[in-house]
Amino acid sequence: MDYLDHLEAEAIYILREVAGQFENPALLFSGGKDSITLVHLAKKAFRPGKFPFPLVHIDTGHNFPETISYRDQLIKELGEELIIGYVQDSIDQGKVVEQTGKHASRNALQTVTLLDTIEKHGFDACIGGARRDEEKARAKERIFSVRDEFGQWDPKRQRPELWNILNGKINKGENVRVFPISNWTELDVWNYIKRENISLPSIYFSHEREVVLRNGQWMAAAPFLQIDESDTTDFKSVRFRTVGDMTCTAAVDSVAVELDDIIDEISKSTISERGARMDDKVSEAAMEERKKQGYF
Repeated sequence: MDYLDHLEAEAIYILREVAGQFENPALLFSGGKDSITLVHLAKKAFRPGKFPFPLVHIDTGHNFPETISYRDQLIKELGEELIIGYVQDSIDQGKVVEQTGKHASRNALQTVTLLDTIEKHGFDACIGGARRDEEKARAKERIFSVRDEFGQWDPKRQRPELWNILNGKINKGENVRVFPISNWTELDVWNYIKRENISLPSIYFSHEREVVLRNGQWMAAAPFLQIDESDTTDFKSVRFRTVGDMTCTAAVDSVAVELDDIIDEISKSTISERGARMDDKVSEAAMEERKKQGYF
């Protein structure tokens, strides 16, 4: 077995533990490479049977069209259940207030939509694709990470995980966030995608796109992105290392059109994947504060 075999086996074991320990789990699906990898691992863990959980997507309404198209095609091929929580519904219900101005984003608003979706469907475990190398707040997570009855996370109240013994016991109202690829890196994911020949949304590969310069980074031009005369716009060859809300996900200059090109590019990069997420730069503890409130 090579190291990818070991990582794969660990992730499959964790997914099966979720199926065995929880009554109503779900797999949170963003349409990004990490959640796509989780779906592939779930196929290995549970096929030829059905998944023991639905896929859940929290749709900000400001997603990349390529991601939504990929999501819908994947669900059609899988024949699995997809549950969508819409941030627009949270706005219409007055549960959140949409930001205004040039740097407005719906990314932070999706926390409320996520927690409402968890409560509505009674999920007791939510599987996600967080990795320990992408952001220091996520490095504090356990594989089974308990959230209280309000969906909030306290990094000081983590359970020990010894010898791969995963404790899924929770009190009524609590739920667990599960991270099967906690021990993977971004490069591990890409090498696994190459080995397993996993298809991805086209935005992960270099393409020509209209972009606008914001805080030194190139953002994809979109109808809901406020662009004025002071902005610099251009058509550039770019790709995206991470998939999120279009209002906070920056592109990177790239000519990588093949998997080998991307792997080589990442191997030489001195900037982390989350370096392209504008919302992580609000403060040094921005991600941790959002996670305490229920963000994934």
